[in-house]
Amino acid sequence: MTPHQTPLPPPAKRLVLFVADGLRADSLYELNSNSTPRAPYLRSILENNGSWGISHTRVPTESRPGHVALIAGFYEDVSAVAKGWKENPVEFDSVFNESKYTWSWGSPDILPMFAKGATGDHVYTFCYTAESEDFGAQDAAKLDVWVFDHVKSFFNSSRSNQTLFSALNEEKVVLFLHLLGIDTNGHAHRPNSREYKENIKKVDEGVKEIASMIDNFYGNDGKTAFILTSDHGMTDWGTHGAGHPSETLTPLIVWGAGVNYPRKVTSQKFEDNFLKEWKLENLKRLDVNQADVAPLMASLIGVPFPLNSVGTLPLEYLNNSAHFKAESMFTNAVQIVEQFKVTKHMISLCKTLINLALEGLSYYHTYDRLFLGLSIAVSFVGWTTYVILVIIKTHTNLTKAVQTNNKESTVLFYGFAFVGMIIAFFLLIQTCPWTYYVYCLLPIPVWYAVVFSFFYRSTLTLGLFVFAGWPVITQLWVQAKTSALIWTFLCVLLAIFPLMPVVGREPNIPLVIFTYLVWDGRDPYIYYMLSIALSTYVVSSTHDSLKNKQGLPVLNQMISWMTLVSSSVLPLLSPTFLFQRLFSILLSLMSTYLLLSTGYEALFPLVLSGLMFVWINMEQEALQHYGLSLKPKLAVFNFTCATDITQFRQLHLDDVRRSFFFVFFIVTAFFGTGNIASVNSFDPASVYCFLTVFSPFMMGSLLLLKVVIPFVLVSCAFEAIQVTTQLSSKSLLLLVLVISDIMALHFFFLVKDYGSWLDIGTSISHYVLVMSLTIFMMLMNGLAQLLTTQRLQLSRRTKHHST
Repeated sequence: MTPHQTPLPPPAKRLVLFVADGLRADSLYELNSNSTPRAPYLRSILENNGSWGISHTRVPTESRPGHVALIAGFYEDVSAVAKGWKENPVEFDSVFNESKYTWSWGSPDILPMFAKGATGDHVYTFCYTAESEDFGAQDAAKLDVWVFDHVKSFFNSSRSNQTLFSALNEEKVVLFLHLLGIDTNGHAHRPNSREYKENIKKVDEGVKEIASMIDNFYGNDGKTAFILTSDHGMTDWGTHGAGHPSETLTPLIVWGAGVNYPRKVTSQKFEDNFLKEWKLENLKRLDVNQADVAPLMASLIGVPFPLNSVGTLPLEYLNNSAHFKAESMFTNAVQIVEQFKVTKHMISLCKTLINLALEGLSYYHTYDRLFLGLSIAVSFVGWTTYVILVIIKTHTNLTKAVQTNNKESTVLFYGFAFVGMIIAFFLLIQTCPWTYYVYCLLPIPVWYAVVFSFFYRSTLTLGLFVFAGWPVITQLWVQAKTSALIWTFLCVLLAIFPLMPVVGREPNIPLVIFTYLVWDGRDPYIYYMLSIALSTYVVSSTHDSLKNKQGLPVLNQMISWMTLVSSSVLPLLSPTFLFQRLFSILLSLMSTYLLLSTGYEALFPLVLSGLMFVWINMEQEALQHYGLSLKPKLAVFNFTCATDITQFRQLHLDDVRRSFFFVFFIVTAFFGTGNIASVNSFDPASVYCFLTVFSPFMMGSLLLLKVVIPFVLVSCAFEAIQVTTQLSSKSLLLLVLVISDIMALHFFFLVKDYGSWLDIGTSISHYVLVMSLTIFMMLMNGLAQLLTTQRLQLSRRTKHHST
């Protein structure tokens, strides 16, 4: 594609872009309680010198996609999250790339991605260290002070550097100041905190100083345009990523060369009441989409519009001739059409052209979705059918052995091979990627083998209520009234968790401490009690230390990591009797889980494990009820006792229910207190006992561990049920495989690649969860066998007696 720019001279020679990361529109525009502006300088700009409005961001409301929309003018694909929103999955054009020179200051998470994709050597970055992004720091506003100070020293140094001085006086120059302090303080202290609001004031003062310095440097030539905006907002509980108005509404203030002055109006029509709340009813509010900022910047300094931009130039911000506006709008339209022309189509009208071109882009991005989706669906149906046939043949008495006819087998093989060759030839002549061969050819061997042989968490509450009535429906309560009563009570108690808000909105440290009080004195081994008490103390003291801005204590950090490591070893030191070993596993993992807890979720493993213990007993009652085996004595059952394979029984219809219970408890363990796919529900406070310096992959790993712990508890309980009910792991594995494949086929058609990161992530997590359930269950089954059957023997000194 060819870059396009307005042929007329631009109004500005240079542009200064301030991006206050994590700044909400209402936090900037609203007045203080005493009716004074929170940002006096910026308030005076929008009242006297420039234009203002709200920039409407798109989801996911994260830093990288927000900056890409602002500077490159397009909404990036969610695949960038696989690289931590840092690396470029696909290189793209940007205003920085089209500029003559760009100098930028700020976070190492943002600046390098625009320099890396730039052509030539004209985009320069100045970053502080990644360790500076510390949520536990005394004052995150120091990140913004660092930026302002380095910009000042940069301009001062140019006076003694003729090369730099000459470059700064060129046309088409961009200065980018990325200000991360507001976002960091918002995560650490919440947007309504004193720290967040004071940071806004510091940014306001810094912007005033930089604007004044730049005007003086250029002799007040009137050729500098200024833009202040944000990449995303933030919820009241200090997170972002989804589509709440507090996350998607960001401020936009533009002033300087080529920008309209404030316009007085008598009335404005907006669905919200912000104008009245902000006392700005009489000043024209000009709202834009976030991607519209890129063509605005390009128009102001006369650089080509970014090739991939989908933004529409907001003409009302421009203070220029009608001719300039018309040429700029035409350039905008031609630039969008140029993207559509790549797909060999052409449309002729300007305003309609932009909308049709964008629809065309969406069509080609999803061109093969139906074709590939059908191929995957055929694979799922074939595989599920195959597994059902294996179960019927090998684990039931429903079929008799059938002798295979070699001639028919040969014909069948060549028939399927011929179909595969036709499909491969079809893909070859269309020069399809290799992944298409995998999707389309996979159904062939699957069906050859056949012939030859989760969205609302509250749904879990409904399922648990149904489970609570299981003993009554099956008449089990008649022979085990106490166990049935406890089962019903714990099911109802566990059903409360999916109804509660996702973890991370408001920390509740006293509730975490209460969890320890529930455990106190329950374990016969004093170490477990001390370990949980120590974990509770670390959570409490760390929270107090961070609240007082004293950072993460080194001792607490060491204890946290030592507890995490030891929790995987301690269960192996306990006796292998069923309930003693299961209880030891629970208490060991509970110490780590407490360190990762911020509120009510600390109680979740307690209730879940209680239900698991009752489940083991109830399954024994069910076996006796159906006359499948005698009731063993669970209290003396030892995991290390070898199970005679000849005692494995055939599958019974009730085993399907047993497998379904396991799948449901796995899903409950995953979604019971939130959703790992929701960035919006992830609070960095969950990992503050381990680290406070921003590290997305380390924090994500710790969050993943927190999610895995309830899985381990359910898997260990299911391991006990497999052994005590005389079922082979393979038979139950195949049953779970059928259930998960049916679920996977359902969720495959519900996967989204649009909407908020919350919606996208939830749909993907549902699909990935059920897709990986079998492999994951095998891993969990192996881990459960290791934790339940193995025992570490501490070396003992042998006494030698002389004779």
